[in-house]
Amino acid sequence: MKHATVSKFVTAIALAATLSLPVLAQTNDADVQAEVQKSLDSKRFSGVTATVKDGVVTLTGTVDVYATKEDAEHKIHHKKGVVAVSNQIVVGGGPASETPVSDIELRNKLAEKLAYDRVGYGTTAFNSFTIGVQNGVVTLGGVAYGPTDKDSAVSLVSHYPGVRDVIDNIEVAPVSPNDDRIRLAAARAIYGFPSLNKYAIDPAKPIRITVVNGNITLTGVVDNQADKDAAGIRANGVSGAFKVTNDLQVANSSGRER
Repeated sequence: MKHATVSKFVTAIALAATLSLPVLAQTNDADVQAEVQKSLDSKRFSGVTATVKDGVVTLTGTVDVYATKEDAEHKIHHKKGVVAVSNQIVVGGGPASETPVSDIELRNKLAEKLAYDRVGYGTTAFNSFTIGVQNGVVTLGGVAYGPTDKDSAVSLVSHYPGVRDVIDNIEVAPVSPNDDRIRLAAARAIYGFPSLNKYAIDPAKPIRITVVNGNITLTGVVDNQADKDAAGIRANGVSGAFKVTNDLQVANSSGRER
């Protein structure tokens, strides 16, 4: 008889705990909702709506640039009680945007912006980025001299109007004193050569020199085939370089790519 009483008591406790679970979940979601709203209490996120269910935060609405969409998610991702974030925010107002930008136009504008990114920091000539755009989604590739250069390029693109998403495939060149020596030697050899000195005047440094494990790759655009050949010859003369790949393009022959 005593055992039956204890059993009933345990069952009652378990039942009470089970019945209280939804209430606790609702309370937690309400707390999370309040914290999320505080985090998004900014003019930048005025077009964003957040809903919470079982700790999963769903973000909807519109923002002007992709960076704001990312920031909204980052601000709430590690908040207490947040299990996951479903970021469904639309950039630029979606397909019905009043001023749509074509992929070609967007790509050209971004290429120009990236060409002059980090000018004045001494690493411009050593970054080589590729850009692909499809339906407003930008794919970045190529090689960055260092993490700061990569982050700067991604940030520039993320904040540019018309960019709906960013796929970052940029590689960062490994840290290597020998590669640094080769980079500087190649830059002096190429930009210091009389027929190529005109390219040194351009802050964008149109002849890009990337070095990875002693291998030099030249990218960018030059005026004519003679300049392309001269740059390749100068790079091949750099002491310690294992291999030179001359991917320079000649203006008005195969398109201008950076």
